Amino acid sequence: MHIHAETPQIIDRGALAKMVMQLMDHWDLPTEDQLALLGLASSNRSALGRYRQGEPISQNVDQYARVSHLLGIHKNLRLLFPRNKEHLYSWMKTRNKAFENRTPVEVVKELGFMGLLMVRSYLDRARGI
Repeated sequence: MHIHAETPQIIDRGALAKMVMQLMDHWDLPTEDQLALLGLASSNRSALGRYRQGEPISQNVDQYARVSHLLGIHKNLRLLFPRNKEHLYSWMKTRNKAFENRTPVEVVKELGFMGLLMVRSYLDRARGI
C-alpha cells in the first residue's frame, strides 16, 4: 500500500486489490467465498481476476471498508500467530466456538458486513485492543 506523505488520504487502490487477492490465495478460499468476503455478487467472478491484475478496488464505501477489515483481520492473525503460518492461513476456515462452531468465513457469508465486523472485533479483543 502506497501512502504519499504530502497527501496521506491517497491510497493506491490497485495495490490494495492485489494485496487482498494475495490474502485470499494465502487463505486458500474458493471463488464463492472470496466474492462473499468482498461483498460481490456470485455472478461477478470476473472482478476477482481484474483485482488480481491490479484494477483498483471500487471507491464504493462498502467494498473499501471490507478490504480494510480483511487486511486488519490478517494483521491481527499475523500478530497472534507469528510463528505458525499454517494456523495463520487456516484460521478463517477453522470452526470456532466463539462463532457457534462456524468458521469465520461462514459467519461473514451468513451475516455479511456485520459478520466481518464480528470476526474483526473478536480478533481485536484477542489482541487486547
